[in-house]
Amino acid sequence: MHVQVHGRQIEIGNALRGTTEAKIGISVEKYFDRDASAIVTYSKANHEFRCDCHVHLASGLTLQTEGSAADAHIALDLALARLEKRLRRYKRQLKDHRSKVLQVETVTATDYVIDDETESVGEEPTSLDPVIIAELKSEVRSLTVGEAVMHMNLLDLPALLFINRGTDGFNMVYRRRDGNIGWVDPAPRSERHGS
Repeated sequence: MHVQVHGRQIEIGNALRGTTEAKIGISVEKYFDRDASAIVTYSKANHEFRCDCHVHLASGLTLQTEGSAADAHIALDLALARLEKRLRRYKRQLKDHRSKVLQVETVTATDYVIDDETESVGEEPTSLDPVIIAELKSEVRSLTVGEAVMHMNLLDLPALLFINRGTDGFNMVYRRRDGNIGWVDPAPRSERHGS
């Protein structure tokens, strides 16, 4: 397993780097023996260390977890506990669906970050065109609705855009304010225009 360990505005010692590489390898290999990679970033805010883990599995799934504590090693343990819980859930759902860990088909999309600074109170905006502050590439996966919900939960996202494997159209699942999951499934273009 390939593991990259970085510090954001802090120096990472060899002991913490070695411990991180060993522990994350053990955590992932406990559930998946196929090749995986991870990026672990440590940062410090006030008196707490934060450990952000991003693990990319051979199936195409990327899991993100974090842990915060007064000690960097404890922050790592908290992040890994969450990671193992998600890996366990993912493996159980794969077994429940009698699925194999397959490569997930993806489509590359442009992901824009829009400036959301509100105008001063009482002032009218000069333009209704949003200000783009970043342009990134992201992947939209081809999934079933159940797989999309599973990915959204595993990644702890508020919403997930995906290509519905059954209809080949873009769909979205999202977490509603009432705690339930919403599913947006637009009608095909021909049905929208009455053709």
